[in-house]
Amino acid sequence: MSKHGFIKVRQKGIHVIMQKLAEDSTITVPVPMHKEIKIGTLHSIIKQSELTKWDLE
Repeated sequence: MSKHGFIKVRQKGIHVIMQKLAEDSTITVPVPMHKEIKIGTLHSIIKQSELTKWDLE
């Protein structure tokens, strides 16, 4: 996500909070730091970050 302008703003436990300044808002996305992320969680990260699944490859 760093490649797409997100920066790590803090970490609480196993969750990293990433933020990106957009044109008129700030996008904040919590990302779990597991070895494997469940598909539903991945879809939620993609939706919240306004990226595509190809952006995260």
